[in-house]
Order: sequence, then structure tokens, then C-alpha cells
Amino acid sequence: ELQQKAEETELLKMELQMLETERVRLSLLEEKLMDVLQLLQQLRDLNISKRALGKILLSTLESCHDPQPGKAQVFEVLDTLYQELTGCELLQSQPLDTAQSPQSLSNPLVISC
Repeated sequence: ELQQKAEETELLKMELQMLETERVRLSLLEEKLMDVLQLLQQLRDLNISKRALGKILLSTLESCHDPQPGKAQVFEVLDTLYQELTGCELLQSQPLDTAQSPQSLSNPLVISC
């Protein structure tokens, strides 16, 4: 009975470790998603054209056309999209304080189409 309890304890420890790993992965994914949404909000505030935004998105998807299967695929696409957005000439032509003003980031989750 003592050995059975020890095995159950070991299984619970492994499950807890897996849950913690998943929590960290989801936290990193959430951070990257928030970064992408903030950049999209800034571009919307700068009146980027739908065509230019579409080109950025297509470029991202083409860059990730052969991603590694698995959970890292979503992070890879978000990371590539973030890199494409930060390279946008419209954002680079804005002064840093204007592009990152608190007004433009007041609600980064609301992006109108």
C-alpha cells in the first residue's frame, strides 16, 4: 500500500510538472499575442490600408508555410507576424513616443475592421 501511494504521488508530481509547463507556454503565447494586437492597434490608429495589412499577413503566412507540426506552430506564426509588423514602414516613420502613446494602447484588444 505504501508503494502504491508513492507511485500515485510520483504520477501527481509528473502531472503537476506538465501542467506548469503548459501554463508557462500559454503565458508566453498570451504575451506574444498581446504584442501583436498592440502593433495592430497602432497601425489602425495610423490608418494603414487594408491592402498593406493584407500584404503583411500574407507575407507572414508564406514565411510559415512549412512550420514544424505541434504546439510551437502557433507561436511561430505569431512571432513571424510580430516581426513583419515591427518592420512596417508606417510604424518606423512615427516617433517612438507617438507610436507607443498610452492613448493608442488604451484597449489593445479592440480592433475594428
